[in-house]
Amino acid sequence: MKLSQKETEILELLEENSRLTPLAIAKMVQLSEEETIETIKRLEELKVIIDYSTTVNWRKVDGHEGVTAMIDVKVAPKRGTGFDAIAERIYRFNEVKSVYLMSGAYDLSVVIEGRSMSEVAHFVSDKLSTLDSVLSTTTHFILKKYKHDGKIYEQDDEDRRIVVSP
Repeated sequence: MKLSQKETEILELLEENSRLTPLAIAKMVQLSEEETIETIKRLEELKVIIDYSTTVNWRKVDGHEGVTAMIDVKVAPKRGTGFDAIAERIYRFNEVKSVYLMSGAYDLSVVIEGRSMSEVAHFVSDKLSTLDSVLSTTTHFILKKYKHDGKIYEQDDEDRRIVVSP
């Protein structure tokens, strides 16, 4: 789909900060507020704009730390649907936050969130690895986020502590 320069500018602004008002965006791209609202609505209807999201640093919220894991998945693609059918089965699980088709040693990269490492392990052993097309998995737990979706996470004094052993 070919977009105009103004549409592209609006998308870039919203991607950087989805809380911008239509009036603020209109001023930045030199359109009227009405034209900006109509453009955004059209981009939403066309599913160019999929969603608006908030980035939360859950490490700062007591009791909500959770566990994020990236799982490399080797699959046997199905004739006629390739990787799409198995990717769809995987992304329909509630625990799954993202699924990507990858080049390299593994076919799919799956990002999931759980309350504990045990919960992630159960997902992998009970749900993911039991799917017909899944040949193997490798799970990587995210220990700390420094930057995510272009946003740098603030480092606490606790994060900067240096432990010196005797």
